[in-house]
Amino acid sequence: MGFLSRIFNRQEKLLEPADIGQLQVDVHSHLIPGIDDGSTDMEETLTMLRKFHELGYRKVITTPHVMSDFYRNTPTLIQAGLEEVREAIRTEEIDIEIEAAAEYYLDDVFEELLERDEVLTFGSGRYLLFELPFIAEPANLSRAIFNMQLKEYKPVLAHPERYSFWFRDFEKFEELNDKGVILQVNANSLSGYYGPEVKKVADHLLEKGLIRMLGTDCHRMEHLEAFESITCRMPSFHRLLEEGNLLNREL
Repeated sequence: MGFLSRIFNRQEKLLEPADIGQLQVDVHSHLIPGIDDGSTDMEETLTMLRKFHELGYRKVITTPHVMSDFYRNTPTLIQAGLEEVREAIRTEEIDIEIEAAAEYYLDDVFEELLERDEVLTFGSGRYLLFELPFIAEPANLSRAIFNMQLKEYKPVLAHPERYSFWFRDFEKFEELNDKGVILQVNANSLSGYYGPEVKKVADHLLEKGLIRMLGTDCHRMEHLEAFESITCRMPSFHRLLEEGNLLNREL
């Protein structure tokens, strides 16, 4: 499998596989066919949902990209795609729930959507998943967080461990946490799937107790295969489950 060559720290002793099903709910994935860079067709979606069920999940919250320059997905389009997936699940008798929110790219259009309350959230806590550019911290980050909270949303920052501009600025994560931002780490970051620097940040967030949500960020089967074969055997994943700091199972 190609992903194995990207696993970083093979010096860490792998444990017996932890029970991924303890998470119960996945909060970040791209499973609605053909609307972003995730699943390309319904067959691929169903294959991934069967794997989620096999891993022990009871619910998947899928979060298509919303990005003004690339993925102009609207709540109407996302909900229509969700209903098609639900119908296919019923037909195939896959025993798993699926809901939809979105992963919003923090740009000017996002702030306009926020102002009009045209955003999709998940959970009774009105959790709002957003991501940042990978190049540099956006100038409007603090303002956007304030505006989300002003609208009584709970901001959830997607994969903070992957933003290279914070690789040497660990204090930023404490600052975000203090502002009430929930940090959602990608599970495979714990195994080095995205590289050693990302793993280092993920381990730091775990050490500080700052990981409040864990997501697969599943775009294709490879992500679930990496989770099942390596990540669930990492000592860090075992520790994360044992500490009970995650909000996933409450959703």
